[in-house]
Amino acid sequence: MNKTSVPSLDSLDRQWFLVDAENQTLGRLASEVASVLRGKNKPTFTPHLDTGDFVVIINADKIRISGNKASQKIYRRHSGRPGGMKTETFEALQARLPERIVEKAIKGMLPHNALGRQLFRKLKVYKGAEHPHTAQQPQVLALDPSATAK
Repeated sequence: MNKTSVPSLDSLDRQWFLVDAENQTLGRLASEVASVLRGKNKPTFTPHLDTGDFVVIINADKIRISGNKASQKIYRRHSGRPGGMKTETFEALQARLPERIVEKAIKGMLPHNALGRQLFRKLKVYKGAEHPHTAQQPQVLALDPSATAK
C-alpha cells in the first residue's frame, strides 16, 4: 500500500516571480498567475495547503481586453449600507485604479475561503514599471506565448 506524503510548510521553497502585464490579455494573464499563486505548477501541490509562490505584476495599466468590454464591462462594489451599490465601467476604473482590475480578475480565480484570502496576500500589483520588491530578486515568469494579445 502506498502512503501519501504531505509537504511540510517548512520544506516549501517560496519564489518570487515578476510578470509584465503590458499587452497581455486580462483573463489569460489572471489564470496563469492564479495557478502560480496556488502552487499548481509544482509537484508538491496540495489542494488544502498554501504551496504557491509570490507574484509581482507590473504595468497593470497597460492590460488588454477584447471586444466591447472596455465600455460594457461593469465593476460593482457595495458599501454595505442600503443603496450603497457603486458601479463603474472598465474604462473608468482603468483610468482611476488599474491595479484593481487585475486584482479582481485573479481573486475571482482563487478559492473563495480562508485559503484564497491567504493566497491573495502573495499577489503584488503595480500600475507602472517600478516596484519595491527588487530585494527579493523576482524571476521573470514566462507566460504562455499564445496568451499575448495581438
